[in-house]
Amino acid sequence: DGVIKVRTTKKFGESTVARILELVENAAARKSRSEKFISRFAKYYTPIVCAGALILAVPVPLLLKLLGINAVWTDWIYRALTFLVISCPCALVISIPLTFFAGIGCAGSKGILIKGSNFLEILSGVKMVVFDKTGTLTKGNFAVTGIRPHGISEDELLRYAAYAEHFSNHPISRSVVKAYGKEIDESQIKDARELSGHGVEAEIFGKNVVAGNHRMMKKAGIETEDHVAAGTIVYVAVDGKYCGLLEISDEIKEHSKEALVSLKRLGIRKTVMLTGDTEVTALKVSDSLGIDETYYGLLPKDKVEMLEKLLEKKGDKEVLAFVGDGINDAPVLSRADIGIAMGAMGSDAAIEAADVVLMDDDPAKISEAIKLSAGCIRIVYENIFFAIGVKVICLMLGAAGIANMWVAIFADVGVMVIAVLNAIRVLFERK
Repeated sequence: DGVIKVRTTKKFGESTVARILELVENAAARKSRSEKFISRFAKYYTPIVCAGALILAVPVPLLLKLLGINAVWTDWIYRALTFLVISCPCALVISIPLTFFAGIGCAGSKGILIKGSNFLEILSGVKMVVFDKTGTLTKGNFAVTGIRPHGISEDELLRYAAYAEHFSNHPISRSVVKAYGKEIDESQIKDARELSGHGVEAEIFGKNVVAGNHRMMKKAGIETEDHVAAGTIVYVAVDGKYCGLLEISDEIKEHSKEALVSLKRLGIRKTVMLTGDTEVTALKVSDSLGIDETYYGLLPKDKVEMLEKLLEKKGDKEVLAFVGDGINDAPVLSRADIGIAMGAMGSDAAIEAADVVLMDDDPAKISEAIKLSAGCIRIVYENIFFAIGVKVICLMLGAAGIANMWVAIFADVGVMVIAVLNAIRVLFERK
């Protein structure tokens, strides 16, 4: 909440690009439940079928001979070998991970970075999507659209606000400095301090300047005028005296409306927006986009608390996704069942905390990711049922001596090839 000066002594080797590459490389380590199931299945399945083949080769013909039934050893050994070939779980062990790898690759080609197959699987169960507003549903390109001085000139009001906001990296602060448009003498700024979710305070030209929202003014004990605007309001006070306000507006992203409509078509039960903005600003955005529930005036910690309440309300098998972009969204992204971050304009903290990153900041890609996930899961189950079904039938035929080695090869290699071809259908998903 203050200003520090830092001297770097080593090269910055952990850039956003470097971290994203590392995340891609580590994606294979995060296995889905389906992949883990196949690994566990193979762990028990393999010794069981090997034991079954051994029983067919030795104990069964011995038992038949004891019962006086003519049993040719070579025939039963052939049956056992056929049984063993049929039982090979290659189709499952190869095609299931391949489906998820293909899904992650297809998502990457669409500008969607999914950090592991477990997250790709979870996406298919999303029923509630919670959005941050600024930079997620809106462009985050703030601009000063109104200046209302009180007792001082517009130039003085804008200068005090720009100097106060100079050291902050918040988009609203950047817009104020940009509107000022003049060189700022940093030597005139002392004791700059930022209160998250409130505003900034600093000593400027020897005077105490406070710039922020209504909560900031109330905290400083400063009375302001009642002003309603469909944007963000930054109040400014100098030496405890109210000096005016700045109106700052943001634009809704072109594809935000499309994104909400697509999510509803996919069966998303509820959409929610969390924002620190005023009621007027928040409701203007949510009403235009058709969002089901909107919570405004939230501090970063309030967002986490609100998310906890939403998590309690959802069904046991439902997945809640949170979509955000700022450093303040990182705790919420981590807490959600699945976190989705904006990768182009988003903060490094948000990208690190999220499970899915939209590289072009397009919210419409959320529905694409969910559809891709659902398609992958459908193919996974198709391969599981197909492979196990064919093998069970062929194993029974092999044990009965009806299936020969050609049938065994089909049940092993043939089924594997079919399952693999089915898996790579994901790569040809239309963009």
